Amino acid sequence: MKDDMAIRIAANPKYQRLVRTRSSFGWILTAIMMVVYYGYIAVIAFDKELLSARLGEGVTTVGIPVGLGVIFFTILITGFYVRRANSEFDRLTREIVEEVGK
Repeated sequence: MKDDMAIRIAANPKYQRLVRTRSSFGWILTAIMMVVYYGYIAVIAFDKELLSARLGEGVTTVGIPVGLGVIFFTILITGFYVRRANSEFDRLTREIVEEVGK
């Protein structure tokens, strides 16, 4: 019985669309995050002077707000994914469950 349901779910066009959309969306966000993170690491590795420049007369350098920006960007894209998952992806999942459960 469970195998039959799994086969029906896998054959459902909405399920195939859900998997394709969610996968491509996840990979796009992953690629964007990798560019941001590894870009930050590359700047640290190849242009230390840029990030070590002081902001004003204090001890804070440019690297501190840029590093915080990377952290906030991570939170932002996570929220973006969660928002889409809670709306579009959950809606598709409910529709699939309803159709297969009949």
